[in-house]
Amino acid sequence: MRFHSGKVRHGVAVGVVAMSLGVVIGLASGAQERKFPQTAGVDDSKMGSYRALGQLAFAASQKGDNALAAKLARILERDWDKAEDYGGESALSKTNHALFDEIDKSMDHFIAPLVGHVASAPDQTVVKAAYNTYLEKLKQGD
Repeated sequence: MRFHSGKVRHGVAVGVVAMSLGVVIGLASGAQERKFPQTAGVDDSKMGSYRALGQLAFAASQKGDNALAAKLARILERDWDKAEDYGGESALSKTNHALFDEIDKSMDHFIAPLVGHVASAPDQTVVKAAYNTYLEKLKQGD
């Protein structure tokens, strides 16, 4: 009988640990991925339009439409720069200059291979890595 109750206690302990890990992992992933309301597939957040333009540029590049990817990347860059130039005191460059620099640099690394390859395919490994970094930086700005 003692052998059986030891198995039960062990089973309960393992179950409690597994459930605890599941809760912790669920909370951590929920904290990392904030969901924003959307309009026409674009997040209604501070960085939503920049994320959407980046997604479109990346998708065009993945499909081999290098001219469209370059055009969208250039639009992304100009919109970002103009918003910061004319955003007044609420511009990210004024409210959090360090984060602005991080996002700006990650954006530059993402768009450079796209804008530089209007008529030829950029290195997709480089583009994907830069794109993922760019998206992670944008999350910090939301």
